[in-house]
Amino acid sequence: QVQLVESGGGLVQAGGSLRLSCAASGPTFSNYNMGWFRQAPGKEREFVAAISWGGFIPTYTDSVKGRFTITRDNAKNTAYLQMNSLKPEDTAVYFCAAQPRGSANYNYWGQGTQVTVTV
Repeated sequence: QVQLVESGGGLVQAGGSLRLSCAASGPTFSNYNMGWFRQAPGKEREFVAAISWGGFIPTYTDSVKGRFTITRDNAKNTAYLQMNSLKPEDTAVYFCAAQPRGSANYNYWGQGTQVTVTV
């Protein structure tokens, strides 16, 4: 099974940028669609963005469209989430997840990385 490790979180002022990385190890990375999710304190985990196994079908939740960009580098077994124009409401723990091709579920999850956006 694939193992996922996120990095790149931190503390940033509103309007700033962060780039999250999700390093995968294990079976072939290109066998998985990749997603980013987030969970704010007291709230349920929510979908943020996803990208297909080949990197050509990104999707986003409405609140991050135009500000966040999901990409992947299959040669480096890594997925990324570039976050620009950050807002305090983006504060959350961000998780990456892997969805096997042909599956409806994200079966593998990282441990999460904290993103805190201050006013």
